Amino acid sequence: MSFRPEELADHADALYRYALRTTGDPVRAEDAVQDTVVRALERRHSYRGDAPLRHWLMRVAHNIIVDRGRRSGREIAIESVEAEWRDDDYTVDAEAVAMRAATRAELLDALVRLPFIYRSAVVLHDVEDLRVADIAAIHNISLPAAKQRLRRGRMALV
Repeated sequence: MSFRPEELADHADALYRYALRTTGDPVRAEDAVQDTVVRALERRHSYRGDAPLRHWLMRVAHNIIVDRGRRSGREIAIESVEAEWRDDDYTVDAEAVAMRAATRAELLDALVRLPFIYRSAVVLHDVEDLRVADIAAIHNISLPAAKQRLRRGRMALV
């Protein structure tokens, strides 16, 4: 199963939102969307139709962004987040979260500082309204791993 090239335009806004929230840079986001469209057109024969086209495109965009992060050395180490999770005294205070995210700019700044694997899960779920199962498919990970990434991403926003 394939798709018509015109169908890509229906998903451009969602792809750009995802790329912008995960890269934090409008130029890199635009580049990622353009590369996603090019790669999707080149490989449209590999789209089997077993998932919605939007999810397949998000996976393509995800892979492009991950590859670019690795090449540019912009991948953020997740050791600090993992260290907090191993600390038995680490808790999440809902009031503290609300106070820290008092402005949209602060929330976006916090989101950009998340390690990519967590940021991507949070954006796909909380911004793009995808189910955790869809995130697992896009990231090519198990459902429990996707749930963990989403939970850790939200907790790291604190």
